[in-house]
Parts: sequence; C-alpha cells; structure tokens
Amino acid sequence: MRSGVPITAYSACNGLGQHTEAVLDGLFAGRRGLRPAESSYGVSTWLGAVPEPLPALMPAVARFEGRQARIAQLATLPLLDAVEAAKSRWGAERVALIVGTSTAGIADSERAWIHHREHGRLPEGYDIARQHAIYACVQVIRSLTGVTGPGYAVSSACSSSGKVFASALRLMRAGIVDAAVVGGVDSLCQMTVRGFAGLEVLSADPCRPFSSERQGINIGEGAGLLLLEREAPAGGGTGVSLLGVGESSDAHHMTAPHPEGLGARMAMARALDMAGVPAREVDQINVHGTGTIKNDETEARAIRELFAAGQDSLPRSLAVVATKGYTGHMLGAAGATEAIFACATIERGQLPASVGADPIDPSLGVELDARPRDRASRRVLSNSLAFGGSNVSVLLGAEG
Repeated sequence: MRSGVPITAYSACNGLGQHTEAVLDGLFAGRRGLRPAESSYGVSTWLGAVPEPLPALMPAVARFEGRQARIAQLATLPLLDAVEAAKSRWGAERVALIVGTSTAGIADSERAWIHHREHGRLPEGYDIARQHAIYACVQVIRSLTGVTGPGYAVSSACSSSGKVFASALRLMRAGIVDAAVVGGVDSLCQMTVRGFAGLEVLSADPCRPFSSERQGINIGEGAGLLLLEREAPAGGGTGVSLLGVGESSDAHHMTAPHPEGLGARMAMARALDMAGVPAREVDQINVHGTGTIKNDETEARAIRELFAAGQDSLPRSLAVVATKGYTGHMLGAAGATEAIFACATIERGQLPASVGADPIDPSLGVELDARPRDRASRRVLSNSLAFGGSNVSVLLGAEG
C-alpha cells in the first residue's frame, strides 16, 4: 500500500444539524435529518434542509449574502484554527482551496427573478457574480480562511465534491501546494427539487436506499469541508488519510447510469489501484445509494463484480453502508460529506445503520448493514456517481 495524504480536520452541516458534532451524533444514533417539503415546492417529498435559523454572515463576506454563502460559512468557521495552523506550517500561498457545487446560488437567483417579476427590478444588493456564480462559495471560504493558494470550483453534478480530492492530490503531487481545503457546498432550490420530480425519481416518502421498497430519492443541502496536508502535525489530525481516488466517465446517458455499472466499477478499481490496495483489503463501502431503482441496481452490480471475485456473494468481511437516508442527496456536497462519514466510522470503530434499507432488496446481491454496530474499519471506499456518467470513488484509511 502506498502512503496516503493525512486528513487533519473536517467540518460538516446538513439536515442532521448545523455543526459536525450534531451531524455525527445523528448519524450514529440512526436519526434521519429529513422533513416534509414545504408547500412552496409544489411536490410531495421529503427534504434534508439545514436547520434554521442560519447565522448571519460575518462582515468580511456580507456582500455574498444568500443561503449558499451562509451554509458555506457554517462549515468553514469550525475549521479556522486548523487552517491557521496549516498556513503557519506551509504558508498561506501553499494551501489550495477546491470546492464542489452543483446548485451554487440558484436559490438566490430564483428569489431575485420572482422579485423582478413582481417589482420590475432585481432586489437590492443582488449581484449574479456574488449570489449566483459557482465560484462565489470559493470566494466566501477564501475570505474567511485567508488561504491564497490555487482556488477553484468543480461542478460535475453528484460527483463534484468527490472529484475535489483528485484535484487536490494532483496539485500536491505536482509540488504546487502542501495542503488543501477541499469539500462541497449545495443549497436547496426549486429547480433541483422540481427537476428531479420531472424525472420521476423523487420519493414521496423518506428515501430507502437498496431496499426492496425504494421509490426514489430525497434532495438535501449542506456542506462538508476537509483539510488535507502533506504531513500531519505532531500529535494532531484525525488519524485518517486519503489513500486514493478513482475517476471515470462512462458517458452512457445524460441522467441514467450505465446499465452494467461500468463507470462505477472503473472508479472503484482505479481508486484501489492508485492506493496499491487489493479489493480484499477494503473493509467497508459507503455506497452512492440514492434509492432509485436503476442507480442502486447498477451500483450493486459493480460492487459484486469487483469484490465478489467470482463467488456467489460478497465476502463477510466487507461491510456496505448507505447514508443518504439521513441527509437526502446533497448533490454537489454529497461526496465530501460522505467522505467525512467514512472518516468518522474509522475514528469511532462504529458502523451507522443504513437507515431505510430494511427490507433489503435480495435481487441486488449486496447485504447492507441495516442496523448500527461496533466494527473496526481500516479502509473505506466512498462512491459518488453522477449524471452524464461522471463517477468518483474515494478510498480512505487509518494511518499506521
């Protein structure tokens, strides 16, 4: 196995709570962070909204006022001490900032459009570059942290904040930076919720990934940020490293997954290859697990083909967990958030329940952990599989 890149800190907010402690407490307690959608969405479903009220923006970023910026700030402030230490260790110009997003500031632009329709003008203070642009959340986080290394946004739908790990590794291995803040931020908006309803994959009930009773997805919002460093500080860090990242683009269809799970299988295999880790040494997989019929079916096929090694079933040593039943699908923030969940399972030696998965669909051939349990995991693979066949798999492992 090749040496990994230490993850020295992380932070998350989503439907489970505004802060990492609340998020992880909810995860390991088996508590969903989903609530019935407000009538303004015009569809019957459940959503994973960050609990209100969202704290006001600090003066340094007040010009970016909007839900996306407030969510980004929520996840950034708890990381400031760790980022300050990294800046002192490496220099602010040697710390990159790479953020995935899918919706960006669409919700704020929807409100601005309604205001324009009703009043004939945009609302006071609205600026498309600050409230709508994909890059705006990068500017918010940069302003709060003071990092001055390369900074950019990645937007590849549901794989956005998984792919940022690959971007960070490339910058570090090229010698351009020594550390990176990576993650994802997405906020709920009408276009996304109604769009998935139009695709007829939105569930009217809380989602049930890999269940025989699954009906589709729920949409969520939130942010997940992680600090990667070339070396962990003495006596610090999480004890978890980024071992490898696998990317693929099967380009099978604009929205449907490849029917044979080709892209998912390639992404997982490439993550293992980068890390020099054989499939038999993976202890746990955090599946993409959206709860749609086809996504769960094709991802399960990819897992069987890569990990069953010609046997009738997966090895008993491999645990499989689905976590979107807690948060909904956070799109551009999903990959980073689920990487944080993977870190937490390694740190705590616990597996969360795959909430909503019971009864598990026997036709999938993948037995999920439907109940929580104590269980040491040293290497965890986390999948994010997006529209257009853009796929990424992130391999994390315990240090030492």
